[in-house]
Amino acid sequence: MKRTLVKETLNHPAEKVKVSGWVNTRRDHGGIVFLDLRDRSGILQIVCSPNIVKDVQEECVIEVEGNVQERPIKMVNPELETGKIELKAETVKILSQAAVLPFDLKDLKLSLPKLLDYRPLVLRNPRIKAIFKIEEKVIESFRENLKNSGFTEFQAPTIVASATEGGAELFPVKYYQYDAYLAQSPQLYKQILVSVFERVFTVTRAYRAEPSITTRHLSEYISLDAEMGFIDSWEELMDTCETLILSIFSDIQKNCSEELKIFKAAIPKVSEKIPRLKMREAQEIIFQRTGRDNRKEIDLQPEDEKEICLWAREKHGSELIFVTHYPTPKRPFYTYADPQDENYSLSFDLLCRGLEIVTGSQRINKYEELIKNIKKFGLEPKPFQFYLQAFKYGMPPEGGFCMGGERLVKQILNLENIREASLFPRDMERIDQRLSLLQPRTRTSSVRGKPKKQIKQ
Repeated sequence: MKRTLVKETLNHPAEKVKVSGWVNTRRDHGGIVFLDLRDRSGILQIVCSPNIVKDVQEECVIEVEGNVQERPIKMVNPELETGKIELKAETVKILSQAAVLPFDLKDLKLSLPKLLDYRPLVLRNPRIKAIFKIEEKVIESFRENLKNSGFTEFQAPTIVASATEGGAELFPVKYYQYDAYLAQSPQLYKQILVSVFERVFTVTRAYRAEPSITTRHLSEYISLDAEMGFIDSWEELMDTCETLILSIFSDIQKNCSEELKIFKAAIPKVSEKIPRLKMREAQEIIFQRTGRDNRKEIDLQPEDEKEICLWAREKHGSELIFVTHYPTPKRPFYTYADPQDENYSLSFDLLCRGLEIVTGSQRINKYEELIKNIKKFGLEPKPFQFYLQAFKYGMPPEGGFCMGGERLVKQILNLENIREASLFPRDMERIDQRLSLLQPRTRTSSVRGKPKKQIKQ
């Protein structure tokens, strides 16, 4: 007999079917046993005699043949899609026996380290599973909306010959007899491809060897990158980003209502247009509101990002805000300086509920200016010759942005730690298993910058 998915049993009233899945719960009631069977489509109640399920326990993988029947009126479960029916089991076959669970899988009351230690198991929990259904929809929506706007998807390499962003946050890789690095971002490749396709995007992995352990950083993260040529203004990049993020929110609202309900989460509130503010203006507002004086800092501090988002919500009814014109030294070498004041760049961050989720800018598109800026940043043009070809032979005015996939999911669901939004998080303490028992290696780098102190937040 061919397998029937749980959800499809609704189409087979009073018929004999075969279903397979995991035992979500077992309830013994004297001469009768109720199993809740879970597969990819949902949950179905199975009614069994005790003698055919003697060795069956939670998370066993089983195959059941029996007859679909209506539940008694008092046994109807409105919380389940299959709540009006059940399966009267005739045979139960164990396909894979499960060990005794180390904790209650349905009511997880574990610390984050424990949740990650048991990641392969806890991912089966509906709440944890829901996080990654949201993530799937974020990525799917990102793809579809950009394709509909004339963007071409490409696959970015993750082993690179030089630093994309500069700085010391690099993972060195021994590439045969040569030195290479894990990519900090697909930036250089998406710029190259603007000269081929005009508008491009990629969903890829990126790596930052930041020696810090915070609630907002990962060593490996999902980078959702877009780049576009023939822009009329750097503000066009923000317009595109705004349209995209609002479309992603709309798609999640439409397709992930059950997952949002599990977290009691609402899509971030957005005003008619996301407010825009220069960084120095934001710092002045923060100083006036809090007395905290970071007006000479070259970046917003974490507490500043939270404060300016509170201001945006109070002043504009928006949980998102664009902050623009970051100091030129703070941005990578390819960032276009503001012609009216070259101390600041034509760049922006999009903040959501107190955290940066998008960063972008107009790029330098003229070959000689780009070489000059590479040198200005203390780098040598030679390692970038491959990248520079695209500019030597003609590059239109262009720019782009990237979204942190896990950060976006974290802010939508109001998660406390970004590791919760990563299927298998990598950080200073973990590559699946904790690294605390291993002898750490001393990290060195040939690029400029000094290692930071380890920080925990």
